[in-house]
Amino acid sequence: MSEPAISYPAALSIDYPDRPLNRLTSFFRLFVIIPIFIILSLLSSASFQWETGERVVFQSGTAGLVILPLVLMLLFRQKYPRWWFDWSVALYKFGNRVMAYLLLLRDEYPSTDEDQAVHIDIAYPDALALNRWLPLVKWFLAIPHLILLVVLGIGAAVAAVIAWFAILFTARYPRGLFDYIVGVFRWSLRVAAYAFLLTTDRYPPFSLS
Repeated sequence: MSEPAISYPAALSIDYPDRPLNRLTSFFRLFVIIPIFIILSLLSSASFQWETGERVVFQSGTAGLVILPLVLMLLFRQKYPRWWFDWSVALYKFGNRVMAYLLLLRDEYPSTDEDQAVHIDIAYPDALALNRWLPLVKWFLAIPHLILLVVLGIGAAVAAVIAWFAILFTARYPRGLFDYIVGVFRWSLRVAAYAFLLTTDRYPPFSLS
């Protein structure tokens, strides 16, 4: 089993499926993934309610990436609640397992709680060691990465389509295509940790490795 590198405080690796893959589930992957994708969508845009006196207040939002309150917490209190970190990381791991399944990197159905073959390591930050003002501009500093990730993401989608045909004929995922898509996952994780999860002040490297 491969383990993620720890040179950057957010690391990702996915075990290469060095075995014949399931042609049937690969062929119908866009349909097979629907149930777990619905669960992920509900978790990522949850609706919740609470009572204030005699009123009931409803609020909807992105449950996984509640960025603005976290920015304010770091800015004014220099605190990063552990439960907040654990929830965000757990949801991010779940999302990556679903995407790895969608892009045919693995053919075991995504688990809602077990890491399976997708290994993600994000270091819990010392909020006092983080620059309290940097979260205000991290989204702006990350723009070059976001532009490149759009291009790389298109390439990953094309690579997945090519891999789909390869799996149907050979039951194998071409290693070069696999490594490229995992590299895009890894790059995306580092950018997310820097600009959205706000767990590190280290600027992400421009690298797939």
